[in-house]
Amino acid sequence: MAVDPQTRLGGWLLVPLAWLIMTLLTSALVMAMYFSALFDPAMRHALFTPPHGALVQWAASLLTSAVVWGYSAWVTWIFCKRSRRLPRHYIIWLLLSVILAIKTFAFSPVTDAAAIRMLLIALLAASVLVPYFRRSQRVKATFIEP
Repeated sequence: MAVDPQTRLGGWLLVPLAWLIMTLLTSALVMAMYFSALFDPAMRHALFTPPHGALVQWAASLLTSAVVWGYSAWVTWIFCKRSRRLPRHYIIWLLLSVILAIKTFAFSPVTDAAAIRMLLIALLAASVLVPYFRRSQRVKATFIEP
């Protein structure tokens, strides 16, 4: 049985898939970093000492990383299954990455250069891939499975 090249995952569609996989790996590393704080006695003391209030920020960051990891894993799964739900959810995933980059720029204790770089990369990816996933005939022909 011959497979139509338009319905396979290949070509430029590998770039968004690679972006998804890299986000999946990055969020897994970030979660490991947050969990490693539990094994360091000084960090554990700082987290669970009431006046600092670091526990709430730590838990919110861990929860955000877990949600990003879970959603990225699910979007990767439906990407590989060529689900027709993928274009909508990939666009949502891209917009979520832009929102998280804005949050990082505004609230995280990272250098401005790193935050701006993350924001520009997320904006560039969204500005290129959102129209591609909305209008491309290749996307419409590839993601057809239920």
